[in-house]
Amino acid sequence: MLHLRMIVPPDRTAAAVELIESTVGTTHLVVLPGAARDPVGDLVLCDAARESADELLHGLRDMKIDQDGSIAVETIDLSMSTRADSAEEEAPGEGADAVIWEQLAEATHEESTLSFTYLSFMWLATMIAACGVVLDNAILIVGAMAVGPEFGPLAGVCTAIVQRAPRLAARSLTALLIGFLSAILATTLFSLLMDWLDLFSDAMLDADRPQTGFIWQPDPFSFVVALLAGAAGTLSLTSSKSGALVGVAISVTTVPAAANAAVALSYGEFAQMWGSTGQLLLNLLGIMLAGTATLSLQKRLWRTQRGRLKRRLRRG
Repeated sequence: MLHLRMIVPPDRTAAAVELIESTVGTTHLVVLPGAARDPVGDLVLCDAARESADELLHGLRDMKIDQDGSIAVETIDLSMSTRADSAEEEAPGEGADAVIWEQLAEATHEESTLSFTYLSFMWLATMIAACGVVLDNAILIVGAMAVGPEFGPLAGVCTAIVQRAPRLAARSLTALLIGFLSAILATTLFSLLMDWLDLFSDAMLDADRPQTGFIWQPDPFSFVVALLAGAAGTLSLTSSKSGALVGVAISVTTVPAAANAAVALSYGEFAQMWGSTGQLLLNLLGIMLAGTATLSLQKRLWRTQRGRLKRRLRRG
């Protein structure tokens, strides 16, 4: 269940209440006239099943309540209520399958913002991966994958394509491009510093690396894994399964490929650099294709499910 807290202009309170009451899967409606002070308005509270939230939020935004008032949505961790149980049973489909597009757009917008924190994580993850590449240490590679924040912008691109949001697409692509280019540059300088300190060497990069050699040698399995990870990552975002998202982060060779390209560049090993770049681009493409396809399928299935419910309600 989700909890909605709204500040509604008094002239739209009746319409908002009518919308909430007519939406299948809502309950615990509370109206406090004149309770809000900034902005001035009526405080309206309700709970809604995840399956019903997206339609309800669209209706509230059509009334411009988000512009002249406010809409806040919180996840309810525990709800002991027979009415809540009934509301979830009446709502169409399963809560785990529901996509709340407003929430997804907000999450991807935040994750795809080109900020100092985002860039810092990119640089640090790529430098960690560089150490893993040179030492042929799979543990460091996995750690770097988990630290890398690149899935946020990738999900932003997928969401922007499905929702036709060009601004989100531009923001996400900018974060990806600048993030990886700056990380490769920073890691190249880091590699040169480590070489000066006699901690890195070209012999270590050219040596047999059974644990990490795959990073600069893309093959069909690289693309297959990227497709599977892209679908899994998208599902984890839409269903709020953060544990699955961590698994996705350590499944795809993006940050390690950028790190290998940077170290290879610092030593003039252009064959490895171009191989790593190919691996990076192949994985990014696979994730975006699978993520977009997954969101499109979810959107189509959910529309079909809601259409069936509306037809059933009209017959009833």
